[in-house]
Amino acid sequence: MQLNRLVNFHKTVGDKTRLRIIFLLKTGPLHGQAIAGKLGLTAPTISHHLSKLKEIDIVYQRREKNTIYFYLNERKLEFLATSIIQKGEEEMKPFNISEEEKIKVIKNFIDHNDKLKSIPAQRKKKLILLEYMLRGLKQGEVYLEKEMNEHIQKYHEDYATIRREFIMSNFMYRKEGKYELNPREMWPV
Repeated sequence: MQLNRLVNFHKTVGDKTRLRIIFLLKTGPLHGQAIAGKLGLTAPTISHHLSKLKEIDIVYQRREKNTIYFYLNERKLEFLATSIIQKGEEEMKPFNISEEEKIKVIKNFIDHNDKLKSIPAQRKKKLILLEYMLRGLKQGEVYLEKEMNEHIQKYHEDYATIRREFIMSNFMYRKEGKYELNPREMWPV
Protein backbone atom coordinates (compact mmCIF):
# COMPACT_ATOMS: atom_id res chain seq x y z
CA MET A 1 0.00 0.00 0.00
CA GLN A 2 1.23 3.46 -0.81
CA LEU A 3 2.26 5.53 2.16
CA ASN A 4 0.30 8.53 0.81
CA ARG A 5 -2.92 6.50 0.80
CA LEU A 6 -2.35 5.46 4.38
CA VAL A 7 -1.67 9.04 5.48
CA ASN A 8 -4.82 10.22 3.66
CA PHE A 9 -6.87 7.54 5.44
CA HIS A 10 -5.65 8.63 8.87
CA LYS A 11 -6.17 12.32 8.10
CA THR A 12 -9.72 11.60 6.97
CA VAL A 13 -10.78 9.45 9.93
CA GLY A 14 -8.93 11.72 12.35
CA ASP A 15 -12.01 13.94 12.59
CA LYS A 16 -14.45 13.56 15.53
CA THR A 17 -17.56 13.86 13.39
CA ARG A 18 -16.30 11.27 10.90
CA LEU A 19 -15.42 8.88 13.71
CA ARG A 20 -18.89 9.32 15.16
CA ILE A 21 -20.40 8.57 11.73
CA ILE A 22 -18.27 5.41 11.50
CA PHE A 23 -19.47 4.34 14.96
CA LEU A 24 -23.11 4.90 13.94
CA LEU A 25 -22.75 3.00 10.66
CA LYS A 26 -21.10 0.11 12.48
CA THR A 27 -24.56 -0.77 13.84
CA GLY A 28 -26.09 -0.78 10.35
CA PRO A 29 -26.97 1.41 7.36
CA LEU A 30 -28.55 4.83 7.90
CA HIS A 31 -29.78 7.63 5.67
CA GLY A 32 -28.27 11.12 5.88
CA GLN A 33 -31.17 12.69 7.82
CA ALA A 34 -30.97 9.95 10.46
CA ILE A 35 -27.24 10.49 10.89
CA ALA A 36 -27.75 14.26 11.12
CA GLY A 37 -30.49 13.79 13.73
CA LYS A 38 -28.46 11.38 15.87
CA LEU A 39 -25.41 13.67 15.82
CA GLY A 40 -27.33 16.94 16.09
CA LEU A 41 -25.75 18.35 12.93
CA THR A 42 -27.14 19.77 9.71
CA ALA A 43 -27.67 17.63 6.62
CA PRO A 44 -25.06 19.58 4.58
CA THR A 45 -22.44 19.00 7.30
CA ILE A 46 -23.18 15.27 7.33
CA SER A 47 -23.10 15.22 3.53
CA HIS A 48 -19.64 16.83 3.56
CA HIS A 49 -18.25 14.29 6.02
CA LEU A 50 -19.84 11.35 4.21
CA SER A 51 -18.26 12.48 0.93
CA LYS A 52 -14.83 12.49 2.62
CA LEU A 53 -15.43 8.96 3.96
CA LYS A 54 -16.60 7.82 0.50
CA GLU A 55 -13.40 9.21 -1.08
CA ILE A 56 -11.33 6.74 0.95
CA ASP A 57 -13.87 3.97 0.26
CA ILE A 58 -14.86 3.15 3.82
CA VAL A 59 -18.45 4.32 3.27
CA TYR A 60 -20.62 3.47 0.28
CA GLN A 61 -24.21 4.26 -0.57
CA ARG A 62 -27.25 2.44 -1.94
CA ARG A 63 -30.51 3.93 -3.08
CA GLU A 64 -33.79 2.40 -1.95
CA LYS A 65 -36.63 4.20 -3.76
CA ASN A 66 -36.16 7.88 -2.86
CA THR A 67 -33.80 7.35 0.07
CA ILE A 68 -30.03 6.94 -0.03
CA TYR A 69 -28.61 4.71 2.70
CA PHE A 70 -24.99 4.79 3.76
CA TYR A 71 -23.11 1.62 4.68
CA LEU A 72 -19.81 1.06 6.37
CA ASN A 73 -17.27 -0.87 4.28
CA GLU A 74 -15.95 -2.75 7.31
CA ARG A 75 -13.46 -4.88 5.39
CA LYS A 76 -11.83 -1.80 3.85
CA LEU A 77 -11.84 0.03 7.19
CA GLU A 78 -10.17 -2.90 8.93
CA PHE A 79 -7.61 -3.27 6.12
CA LEU A 80 -6.66 0.42 6.20
CA ALA A 81 -6.63 0.63 9.98
CA THR A 82 -4.33 -2.37 10.39
CA SER A 83 -2.08 -1.66 7.42
CA ILE A 84 -0.18 0.98 9.41
CA ILE A 85 1.46 -1.86 11.33
CA GLN A 86 2.45 -3.70 8.17
CA LYS A 87 3.57 -0.54 6.37
CA GLY A 88 5.55 0.55 9.42
CA GLU A 89 7.48 -2.71 9.35
CA GLU A 90 8.13 -2.31 5.61
CA GLU A 91 9.29 1.29 6.03
CA MET A 92 11.55 0.50 8.93
CA LYS A 93 13.28 -2.44 7.24
CA PRO A 94 13.43 -1.59 3.54
CA PHE A 95 16.31 -3.99 2.88
CA ASN A 96 16.53 -7.69 3.56
CA ILE A 97 20.30 -8.13 3.73
CA SER A 98 22.01 -11.42 4.51
CA GLU A 99 25.06 -11.62 6.75
CA GLU A 100 27.10 -12.88 3.79
CA GLU A 101 26.18 -9.79 1.80
CA LYS A 102 27.13 -7.53 4.73
CA ILE A 103 30.52 -9.23 5.05
CA LYS A 104 31.17 -8.85 1.32
CA VAL A 105 30.35 -5.11 1.38
CA ILE A 106 32.49 -4.54 4.47
CA LYS A 107 35.43 -6.34 2.85
CA ASN A 108 35.07 -4.19 -0.27
CA PHE A 109 34.86 -0.83 1.52
CA ILE A 110 36.93 -1.24 4.71
CA ASP A 111 40.71 -1.39 4.37
CA HIS A 112 43.18 -3.42 6.46
CA ASN A 113 43.42 -0.51 8.98
CA ASP A 114 39.65 -0.69 9.60
CA LYS A 115 39.15 2.60 7.72
CA LEU A 116 36.38 3.32 5.27
CA LYS A 117 37.92 3.60 1.78
CA SER A 118 34.99 5.65 0.42
CA ILE A 119 31.36 6.30 1.16
CA PRO A 120 29.35 4.25 -1.34
CA ALA A 121 26.67 5.94 -3.41
CA GLN A 122 24.35 2.95 -3.23
CA ARG A 123 22.09 3.36 -0.19
CA LYS A 124 22.05 -0.33 0.70
CA LYS A 125 25.85 -0.50 0.91
CA LYS A 126 26.02 2.79 2.79
CA LEU A 127 23.61 1.46 5.44
CA ILE A 128 25.67 -1.69 5.90
CA LEU A 129 28.78 0.40 6.49
CA LEU A 130 27.05 2.84 8.82
CA GLU A 131 25.86 -0.09 10.92
CA TYR A 132 29.43 -1.44 10.92
CA MET A 133 30.78 1.90 12.18
CA LEU A 134 28.41 1.82 15.14
CA ARG A 135 30.45 -1.02 16.67
CA GLY A 136 31.59 -0.09 20.14
CA LEU A 137 28.69 2.26 20.86
CA LYS A 138 26.31 1.06 23.57
CA GLN A 139 22.53 1.08 23.58
CA GLY A 140 21.11 3.50 26.17
CA GLU A 141 24.33 5.50 26.51
CA VAL A 142 24.41 9.21 25.65
CA TYR A 143 27.38 10.52 23.64
CA LEU A 144 28.53 14.10 23.32
CA GLU A 145 29.27 15.39 19.82
CA LYS A 146 33.00 15.38 20.56
CA GLU A 147 32.83 11.70 21.57
CA MET A 148 30.91 10.88 18.38
CA ASN A 149 33.48 12.70 16.26
CA GLU A 150 36.32 10.75 17.89
CA HIS A 151 34.48 7.46 17.39
CA ILE A 152 33.75 8.17 13.72
CA GLN A 153 37.33 9.31 13.00
CA LYS A 154 38.47 5.74 13.75
CA TYR A 155 36.71 4.84 10.48
CA HIS A 156 36.60 8.01 8.37
CA GLU A 157 37.92 11.58 8.52
CA ASP A 158 34.60 13.22 7.48
CA TYR A 159 32.88 12.80 10.84
CA ALA A 160 30.25 15.48 10.10
CA THR A 161 28.91 13.59 7.08
CA ILE A 162 28.90 10.24 8.87
CA ARG A 163 27.25 11.75 11.95
CA ARG A 164 24.53 13.25 9.76
CA GLU A 165 24.06 9.90 7.98
CA PHE A 166 23.61 8.14 11.35
CA ILE A 167 20.73 10.52 12.15
CA MET A 168 19.13 10.57 8.69
CA SER A 169 19.24 6.77 8.45
CA ASN A 170 17.56 6.31 11.86
CA PHE A 171 20.54 4.64 13.52
CA MET A 172 20.82 7.46 16.05
CA TYR A 173 18.86 10.23 17.68
CA ARG A 174 20.31 13.68 18.37
CA LYS A 175 19.11 16.37 20.72
CA GLU A 176 21.07 19.44 21.85
CA GLY A 177 24.40 18.03 20.69
CA LYS A 178 23.88 14.68 22.45
CA TYR A 179 23.64 11.44 20.53
CA GLU A 180 22.00 8.17 21.42
CA LEU A 181 21.47 4.92 19.50
CA ASN A 182 17.90 4.26 18.42
CA PRO A 183 16.48 0.82 19.27
CA ARG A 184 17.68 -1.81 16.77
CA GLU A 185 14.10 -2.24 15.56
CA MET A 186 14.31 1.25 14.07
CA TRP A 187 17.52 0.57 12.16
CA PRO A 188 17.02 0.19 8.41
CA VAL A 189 19.20 -2.95 8.18
